[in-house]
Amino acid sequence: MENIAKYFDHTLLKPEATPGDIRALCTEAAEIEPYSVCVNSRFVSLARKALDEAGAEDVKVCSVVGFPLGAMSKEAKAFEAAQAVRDGADEIDMVIMIGSVKAGCEKMIKADIAGVKEAIGDKILKVILETGLLTDDEIVFATKCAVDAGADFIKTSTGFGHGGAEVRHIELMKEAAGGRAKIKASGGIRDLDTAMKMIEAGADRIGASATVSIISEYVAKNR
Repeated sequence: MENIAKYFDHTLLKPEATPGDIRALCTEAAEIEPYSVCVNSRFVSLARKALDEAGAEDVKVCSVVGFPLGAMSKEAKAFEAAQAVRDGADEIDMVIMIGSVKAGCEKMIKADIAGVKEAIGDKILKVILETGLLTDDEIVFATKCAVDAGADFIKTSTGFGHGGAEVRHIELMKEAAGGRAKIKASGGIRDLDTAMKMIEAGADRIGASATVSIISEYVAKNR
C-alpha cells in the first residue's frame, strides 16, 4: 500500500464549521493528498477554490446531500446535488431515505437515489445507509436497492447517527453489492488500526476527519 492517503475522503461536516475551517481542511489536503475533501454543499465552491490555490488541483471535492437525515423530498435532494456539481463537486454522498428502508419501500428508495444520479450525470454517487440504525437484513435490502438505482458506492454512516462503521457491516454490504458498487466506510474511524480493518474487510474508501493523524501514524509505522 504505497499511498494510503488515496483511500481517504478528508472530511469536515460539523455544523459549526466556518469558511476558515474549510480553508484549513484544504491546506491539510494539499499536504497529505487524500482522494478528496468532503464538505457540506454550501462549501463546495470554496473548497474547490482553496484546493486550487493550495496547489492541490488533483484532490477532488465531495459534497454530502440530504445530510444527515435523508428525510427530505427526492426533488430537494436532486436539486442540492445538481447545484453542488455546478459549484465544482466531483462526487456526491447522499443519505438514503432511512425510514423508507425500515418500511421496505423499495420503489420510493430507488426513485430517490435514481433522481440524484440523474441530476449529477457522470459524477460519482455514494449512498449513505446509516447502518447503525438498520438491521442486517435492512442493510442488505438497502444496499441492493442502491446498487439497482445506480449507486457507485455504498457508504456506512453519516457520523451523526447511532453508531459508525463496523467490519461486519462492510462485509455485509460488499457481499450484497455483488461487485456492482464499491464500499465506503465512515463514522468513528479515528486511528490507523480501525482504518486498516475496514480496508481489509473490503472498504474501497474511508471517510474520516482524523485523516492527518491516521496518515501520520501510518508513515511512522512504515519508516
